[in-house]
Amino acid sequence: MPKQISFHPKAAMVLSAGMGKRMRPLTATTPKPLIEVDGKSMLARAASRLKEAGLETCVVNVHYLADLVENHALKFEGLNVKISDERAELLDTGGGIKKALPMLGSDPFILKNSDSFWLEGVKPNLDLLVESWDDDKMDMLMLLAPTVNAVGYDGKGDFLMDNDGRLERRDERSVAPFIYSGTAMIHPRLFKDTPDGPFSLNLLFDKAIENGRLYGVEGDGLWLHVGTPQGLHDAERAIANSAN
Repeated sequence: MPKQISFHPKAAMVLSAGMGKRMRPLTATTPKPLIEVDGKSMLARAASRLKEAGLETCVVNVHYLADLVENHALKFEGLNVKISDERAELLDTGGGIKKALPMLGSDPFILKNSDSFWLEGVKPNLDLLVESWDDDKMDMLMLLAPTVNAVGYDGKGDFLMDNDGRLERRDERSVAPFIYSGTAMIHPRLFKDTPDGPFSLNLLFDKAIENGRLYGVEGDGLWLHVGTPQGLHDAERAIANSAN
């Protein structure tokens, strides 16, 4: 059960440096975070959620079509936007966050993928995430989406969750009830002893699981993953249906 909030993060990072290969041909001239869903870029949607949740600093990493992403991000109002420059080398998800840690500070921070978001339910999901954080037992807290009704997702799920919220990966031969939604709360201590240069966030997932410190909370509402042109179509249809 969510407990009384003892800490509220001030900083967040939106991962925005990827090549967007699965979104081609749309990403030939437009970086994936700037692709519009129902008239608003995915990066702007992420920034709006962070602002609504009371975040103050937003770090955006850039690599592919970096100038376009940077110029777009620096126009966001109500957030202190900082650019983590990966023009020289794309650092993958884990390496990109590690490079940005000096901008994020020493406290737990929010991480968001730019290509997934929620049609919110009764309770805003970032509020749910923050309220569920327990620094004594967690290094990472994932916002999870149910596999069965996720929009734009056709995989077998990512994680199993016990009654306490602790996560473990699904067996390769099985199906899991929950997907990592691309949103999480992370303590910087999880990056201790990680490699320099590019590495995947999956390394940190495994590290936290090994230490029994990877937890999850099921989100409220409908999760939309915009990873392909078909996913974009499905997301816009889901948004239109929700307005009816």
